[in-house]
Amino acid sequence: MLGNGVQIKRITLLACLSAASLPAIAWGQAAPVPDAQSLADRFGARLGIEASSLSPDGDRLALIVPHGDGQEIQVADFVAGGPPKTILTINRPLEQFTSCQWATDKRLFCQIRFQQMDTGIEVAYYRMVAMDANGGNLAVVTPHGSYRDTAVAYNGGGVIDWNGTTPGQVLMTRQFIPENTMNTRLAQTKEGLGVESVNVTTLARSLVETPRDNASDYITDGLGHVRLMESERQSATGYSSGVADYLYRKANDRAWHALGAVDAGNGSRFKGFLPVAVDAKLDAAVGFDTKPDGRLGVFSIRLDGSGTRTLLLGRDDVDVDHVIMLGRQRRVVGASYATERREVEFFDPELKALRAALSRALPNAPSVGFIGASADEKRLLLVASSDTDPGMVYRYDKTTHSLEKVLPLRPELAGMTLATMTPVSFPARDGTMIPGYLTLPPTGPRTGLPAIVMPHGGPSARDEWGFDWLVQYFAARGYAVLQPNYRGSSGYGTGWSQINAFKSWPTAIGDIDDAGRWLLAKEIAAPGHLAIVGWSYGGYAALQSGVTDPGLFKAIVAVAPVTDLARLRQDTLKYTSGGLVDNQIGHGDYVTSGSPALNAGRITVPVLMFHGDHDLNVDIGHSREMADKLRGAGKSVDLVEFKNLDHQLDSAAARSTLLSRSDTFLRKAMGL
Repeated sequence: MLGNGVQIKRITLLACLSAASLPAIAWGQAAPVPDAQSLADRFGARLGIEASSLSPDGDRLALIVPHGDGQEIQVADFVAGGPPKTILTINRPLEQFTSCQWATDKRLFCQIRFQQMDTGIEVAYYRMVAMDANGGNLAVVTPHGSYRDTAVAYNGGGVIDWNGTTPGQVLMTRQFIPENTMNTRLAQTKEGLGVESVNVTTLARSLVETPRDNASDYITDGLGHVRLMESERQSATGYSSGVADYLYRKANDRAWHALGAVDAGNGSRFKGFLPVAVDAKLDAAVGFDTKPDGRLGVFSIRLDGSGTRTLLLGRDDVDVDHVIMLGRQRRVVGASYATERREVEFFDPELKALRAALSRALPNAPSVGFIGASADEKRLLLVASSDTDPGMVYRYDKTTHSLEKVLPLRPELAGMTLATMTPVSFPARDGTMIPGYLTLPPTGPRTGLPAIVMPHGGPSARDEWGFDWLVQYFAARGYAVLQPNYRGSSGYGTGWSQINAFKSWPTAIGDIDDAGRWLLAKEIAAPGHLAIVGWSYGGYAALQSGVTDPGLFKAIVAVAPVTDLARLRQDTLKYTSGGLVDNQIGHGDYVTSGSPALNAGRITVPVLMFHGDHDLNVDIGHSREMADKLRGAGKSVDLVEFKNLDHQLDSAAARSTLLSRSDTFLRKAMGL
């Protein structure tokens, strides 16, 4: 048994991996549909496994799992058996584990993120801790600051190579802070981001890369050699410019050479070759660049001085937007892209054949992704999921060809019949066909339904086929849900992403409004029973749709929404990203006309908003301002504030409240 009472099931895969040889998993029968509050509790539950890591020998699994509103680090032992053992718990507000990985078979390195005030501004800090597999010998890896430090180290360092300069060491970045030299000759004067080799047991450190003031990242070859450095250009005002220079090293050479520059200052699409990995076998940097047709492809550039450039994978319809890396060496094994569904193309023939066989063996969960591996890659950790299956974690053994069911990602939904997500397209007012996904209730009528348009956040993002807890909850409650990939979304090339969905908000909001009209025209939505629900930029779009087309949607639910573009600009001026956001928003009359808080009087339908009071992405002041402006205009509005939560509202209680109150609100507004 491995946690949550789930029995490990072993499926033997024959060496030939033929479709006929792979038995399917028998899934539970559908349970009766629970009551509304029970549904909200089940769908609002936090992800059962937030992160996982397979030990180098493949015998242990480290897990980050929810514990109330906090988290636990658990370790499961496949050899000894039994349930996972909790070795560390966090219960403090605004503090969380972001990763926990095996440095050796006996030692874990885990990163913690926390928020607190610094000179009147709330900021995020990161720190690294280490512990034994049983939780013993807990220590802080991040070097302690000094009272002489001239600044605060927000970046607590991260592991960039699990194979350090010698066995038992890892390579880590470190943010060096110079010390005040007054009355001492012993002050530390190094400044910037450097790299150290750290002993995983003693935590003794030695300098590998001298810190540089503008260095912002390093990339290794997975074998203990730093091969790439990112150097961020600063603007004259001290803000991030969005432009970074990349330098490379030839094999067995310490000199740095120019690779190229990347400009991400627009906030929508970057320009230039963006490296994400070094393939030691190819002796090449692997990353993304825009092809002549305006779509992203995955390229390699040789690091031998020749600059030889090769297109590894490209499409003429969508961006190739993900490089797949596996194992302790972060070996580049493939790339993926999203058409109607996420597709993967493996460069590694063995993994390509294995994934195809696993997809056939797990017909109810055709999306199979490798998420971890032992040091020799003979044991693999993977997740299998689909639109109607939230996902199951498995361990596969290449030697025995056996597949072990480990843990479900959402055990609260076991046995429930979930709704199918169908790719669709609909015409915008200018005739452009807009792609999206339509999810109808799992049972009952297909037309004449209460319906929701649910624009995604970002806005430089897109919706994809697969399980979505928000969508599935509303479908279980009888709603049709349409998720439009409006113009301004990522994944479809530079032409589709537009300038960005703030500067080109009329196009983005127009597409979203047209999604609602299509639902009505196709009679999927019953007249008067159409609403809009969105989170972050999606919440902004939901509110702005009420401004641009009053009454089209009969109710608006906005979670953590941007409501005033000028306010968003002002909020970010406190941070180094202020210049980038200023450029992303731009200047002009569209900033005022595109701010729902400044046009609240045009909204004619009831509004419900949710917001965490420690949101660093979108300050809660946006929702408070919107609520004040709506009340001042005599409109119906309710704002639910969640204490000690950030943008993600990662709390089962908060999410259950969000779901149940939204459902009650929508039903009342639409007269259901």
